Amino acid sequence: MPECDYCGASFDSEAAELDHLAAEHRDELGPIDKRRVGDDGGDGGLPTGPIALGVVLLVSIGIVGYVVFIAGGSGADAQPVADGTHEHGMMEATVDGEEINLTQPKYTSSQGFFHIHPGQDVQLWHTHGSPVTLKFALGQLGMEVNDDGSVLTFENETYRESEGAEIRLEVDGESVDPDYTLDGVSEAEARQGGGDHIRVVVET
Repeated sequence: MPECDYCGASFDSEAAELDHLAAEHRDELGPIDKRRVGDDGGDGGLPTGPIALGVVLLVSIGIVGYVVFIAGGSGADAQPVADGTHEHGMMEATVDGEEINLTQPKYTSSQGFFHIHPGQDVQLWHTHGSPVTLKFALGQLGMEVNDDGSVLTFENETYRESEGAEIRLEVDGESVDPDYTLDGVSEAEARQGGGDHIRVVVET
């Protein structure tokens, strides 16, 4: 038989005990007993647990939405966002032993998130947003590379490692994946050797 923890009275059923608690001990009830008798404390407020959970879910959905749809997600296919970034570094590309002059007009532009200006005395890259991945940068120069760097298409020629081609994507002498995010500096610092130095080598 249920017993009242406050006065020791016994009851034939839990329902009778709850009626007794509500009628005789309402002001003494602790949080658990208040919930048992359906008393939220008498302040008419909303339960905070579901509200807090709802807020957390909304914030989480907002963050995921920003990353996926605004910031462009992550990985090699991430699209840069115009955020005031203006960074620089150096770049060189060699295909079958021939060094490509990336300052030629057909490879250059003064627009977009990644470009090389035509006619420069050095092959200086520029970014105007972030994040700029190596895959995105190469695509802006007409060098399409797949996600793992094993296939590269340049000037209507496709090079595949599965067919014996060697494709090397390097930053500062270290091999990197296409999803590597470029890290640059001011133009003056880049001309002194600062910022990422990109090197693309294709051999057949």
